[in-house]
Amino acid sequence: QVQLVESGGGLVQAGGSLRLSCAASGRPFSSYAVGWFRQAPGKEREIVAAITWSGGSTYYADSVKGRFTISRDNAKNTVYLQMNGLQPEDPAVYYCAARRRAPYYYLRLDEYDFWGQGAPVTVSS
Repeated sequence: QVQLVESGGGLVQAGGSLRLSCAASGRPFSSYAVGWFRQAPGKEREIVAAITWSGGSTYYADSVKGRFTISRDNAKNTVYLQMNGLQPEDPAVYYCAARRRAPYYYLRLDEYDFWGQGAPVTVSS
């Protein structure tokens, strides 16, 4: 089992930046693929970004490409989501998810084994 805790969410003005962190505990995190998802009120949870266990490959949804960056520090058991240029369509609860012993990155909710509790992000205009 691995436990995931997101942090770094909050309120930011449009155009501003936030960095979300996903800290893992319970097991070494280095063999896990990780994804960041978000869910806005009344909408389905959607993939934002994903990263392989090594950090060598990443995926971004078209809506965030060029603005968000996913990265990881396996020595710290932490995955990050740097969000720049936040826009009015970005507010949501952001979740990190992990899949064990995973050689690729994954885009579907049902491909992940563990989830964090979520971090809310609000953007003011």
